[in-house]
Amino acid sequence: MEIINKDLGSFHLHLIPTDQFKTITLKVIFHAPIEKDKITKRNLLLDLLLQSSLNYKSRRELTIQAEELYSVDIYTNNQRLGNYMVTSMNMQVLNDKFTEVGNMEKAICFFCELLFHPDVLNQTFSKKNFDLVSKNTKIALESIKEEASNYAMIRMAEEFSSDSIFSYRMMGYLEDLEKIDEKEVYRSYLDMIQNDLVDIFVVGDFDVSNMISLIKKNFKFKMFKKEKGPYELDCIKIRRNPYFYKESSSNNQSRLVMACPYKSLSSFEENYVLPLFNIILGGGVDSKLFREVREKYSLCYSIHSMVKRLDHLFIITAGIDLENASKTIALIKDIFGDCRKGKISEGELMTAKEYYTSSLEEICEVEERFITEVFFEEVLKIPKIDVRREEILKVTRQDLIKLSKKIKIDTIYLLEGGNILEKD
Repeated sequence: MEIINKDLGSFHLHLIPTDQFKTITLKVIFHAPIEKDKITKRNLLLDLLLQSSLNYKSRRELTIQAEELYSVDIYTNNQRLGNYMVTSMNMQVLNDKFTEVGNMEKAICFFCELLFHPDVLNQTFSKKNFDLVSKNTKIALESIKEEASNYAMIRMAEEFSSDSIFSYRMMGYLEDLEKIDEKEVYRSYLDMIQNDLVDIFVVGDFDVSNMISLIKKNFKFKMFKKEKGPYELDCIKIRRNPYFYKESSSNNQSRLVMACPYKSLSSFEENYVLPLFNIILGGGVDSKLFREVREKYSLCYSIHSMVKRLDHLFIITAGIDLENASKTIALIKDIFGDCRKGKISEGELMTAKEYYTSSLEEICEVEERFITEVFFEEVLKIPKIDVRREEILKVTRQDLIKLSKKIKIDTIYLLEGGNILEKD
């Protein structure tokens, strides 16, 4: 697909014209170096922006207007990518070909109504809406332990490196929530609009010149900003011996999370060898962990691995029966050891390359995934899909074996549940 990039001073515009989809997807991404005390405020802000606006005073009015625009879908997200907090406000609307002429432009205006004209009076958000959002946020934060897999990941991060950005809870903090009022959230809004770096992505079937005009007309960011620093975290010092921490819970299933940092990888290893190693070790139903830990020895209900590239971290997570925890940990260590000894077959490598190539093809089939891909290419400077498709074929068994020796199990976190195995 063709990607058209425009530097419009106060933001960067990325247009991806294609007739592959029936919808137009617009994504506004705010990104700035993350600060712990801003996380909870940003989450409250995003919820408030979807509750009401200057001209739509209730959630009901917003819903009615969205329905009139052929069910335009507007939603938000807040996450951490390395050193940055990345906040997005997103819209998906049917192409005018399937609705009526002018509907897309009206949807963009509606989107900008929510973003640029919040329900604010005297530099303060509506107290009624703030109290509602704050109450719901408090309920979510107080019930964080109920989602065992997510809670285990959070606690692993805190035990792995409690003083690092990596340990920040993107759900927010109850102690911060109690100190925030509606005025403070408005200050957070101004901080985001005025100081965050902004990228706008649009993908779908549209006239390029018309879309550029629409974006310039409606998105009135006034501040010019510069890049503020690297996205990648500094490598965390690896412990000499793995640190084990366990915590009890009322959940039926136990959760195991293992943090495995790596360092001193070449760009080739990070871009191509590491993704293939992840696929082979725990990235799918053909992986070593799935075949051995789950299928052969029946020690867990689920198990998989993932790479947090900007954090220089390889993570293994599993849902297990508590009585099998020690056996599962031991077997995972053995499988890692086998990889370092060269027990990776040409067949496994070939299968991983096929899986990786297939996943690249699927990226272009979903608007959200493709925008994320372009964001990583344009902002984080990862190689483009065509380059990765070619370079991945150059990875050898020796590359994988060499890489496996650079990954070390550092932290093992066990959230102890009962002995009844239940589905995730």
